Amino acid sequence: MRIRSLGVIDDAVVELSPGFTAVTGETGAGKTMVVTSLGLLLGGRADPALVRIGAKSAVVEGRISVGSRAPAAVRAEEAGAELDDGALLISRTLSAEGRSRAHVGGRSVPVGLLAELADDLVAVHGQTDQQGLLRPARQRQALDRYAGDAVAVPLAKYTAAHRRLRAVATELDELTTRARERSQEADLLRFGLEEIAAAEPQPGEDTELAAEAERLGHAEALASAATAAHAALAGNPEDPEGVDATTLVAGAHRALEAVRSHDQELATLAERLGEIGILMADVAGELASYADGLDADPLRLAAVEERRAALNHLTRKYGHGPGRDIAAVLTWSQESATRLADLDGDDDRIGELTAERDALRTELGELAQTLTDARTASAERFAGAVTAELAELAMPHARVTVEIRQTEVAEDADGIAVGGRTVAYGPAGADEVELLLAPHPGAPPRPIAKGASGGELSRVMLAVEVVFAGSDPVPTYLFDEVDAGVGGKAAVEVGRRLARLAKSAQVVVVTHLPQVAAFADRQLLVAKTNDGSVTRSGVTVLEGEERVRELSRMLAGQEDSETARAHAEELLETARTGSQA
Repeated sequence: MRIRSLGVIDDAVVELSPGFTAVTGETGAGKTMVVTSLGLLLGGRADPALVRIGAKSAVVEGRISVGSRAPAAVRAEEAGAELDDGALLISRTLSAEGRSRAHVGGRSVPVGLLAELADDLVAVHGQTDQQGLLRPARQRQALDRYAGDAVAVPLAKYTAAHRRLRAVATELDELTTRARERSQEADLLRFGLEEIAAAEPQPGEDTELAAEAERLGHAEALASAATAAHAALAGNPEDPEGVDATTLVAGAHRALEAVRSHDQELATLAERLGEIGILMADVAGELASYADGLDADPLRLAAVEERRAALNHLTRKYGHGPGRDIAAVLTWSQESATRLADLDGDDDRIGELTAERDALRTELGELAQTLTDARTASAERFAGAVTAELAELAMPHARVTVEIRQTEVAEDADGIAVGGRTVAYGPAGADEVELLLAPHPGAPPRPIAKGASGGELSRVMLAVEVVFAGSDPVPTYLFDEVDAGVGGKAAVEVGRRLARLAKSAQVVVVTHLPQVAAFADRQLLVAKTNDGSVTRSGVTVLEGEERVRELSRMLAGQEDSETARAHAEELLETARTGSQA
């Protein structure tokens, strides 16, 4: 992590150990700026007063190693960020005017995204921080992981049943709340289908009737035209001397037939005239039949027009679409019949869904009881383990309990039966889980956020994290003031437990106790310098002799005291052997 122009820090690089990193330094040197910087990277509130005097802006940049499928990496990639060789690059810029900008993986993002990523990256425990584990939902999740398969197996079954119940309830709600609308729709469809069935329209009937109406409406003109055409082709019986086209063509054909053997071209023309004569005779015959068969009955015309009016009425009402013809009416009829069958089956479907809903609620109640029993058993073991840890952290009379409760609802409300009561439920069961702390005998158990002072809260959270180690997926823990009000043997135990937690996660601790710092895999010193006009703080990695000098200062305030140095070396050796134990 690189920090520039933040508070007393001008420009510093903070290299955190994969295991346990202790941040030390004199009061006022800027140790808090390390915590503040990490807070800014995690979406914390940006206070322009943090910008170093004389600077236009403060910048904090962090490189965080994450797995490619880790929740934080997936969420960052959804926002357009890119991983850099398995690491997520995050930066936060704070201007002196109060503007704040955030970047993740090379992409500008809302500051709120940093807070989303924080839940999966770092658990911060300090006197003013709102830690994730202080939220009841996170406490339930952590307890479930602590319980292992005893909770995981029934929880998986419960989750699947709950998902199905939500789907069933949604469909059932739609069917019942829209019952009136669906009934009205069914009545309209049923009326339309009955009207169409009564008319019995046939495919293409409207087109055929339109053609027949056109023919009947002009029957006299059509008959007169057909008779005149027939007379022109085949002659008029009332005028024997008249010349007709068939006779003339026949004469022309006979003239050519007489000489066709003398020229092939003329023979071809003779054949064509013969074909024309045959065709004209056929047309004349059809004209005669047409004229004889033409129906000029006005009663038939009236019947056709009446039928067309009935079909047009159907077309206007049900012939939706560009065609608006009988074909469209028949299509509507088919689709409506299918829809009506669905609507008429709603009552049966409502009965089926109601039965399935009730069965699922019964199943959820049984699974929820199994979850409650498993969580209760795990909670007792967990509370005992945390209480034992607190006894070693200078809180010998503190007692941690886990409250598992359900919210009772009215019998007619949306709830499930658990333990003879109707209770509210959610995707993870009916249990509300909350850690309670009684800091001393006679004190009533209260939620840990309210039952402990700042220093006590950090130690409680340390005890919780040590017990939860390996079950909580957060890879990094930051403790500020975890050693407040602690000294002597209890301080050594704080350091020992931080080292134990660091075996399964990255741990960063801001401390003033040498007993804690001695257990760290890496110790960082935040030191202040003053050239008379400007005060600056820098961060240094302490190794060998430098680390002994810093521990000596923390022990006795004297870096060169032989007694303090001997004590510091003894602390380092105790921490080394104690960490290996």
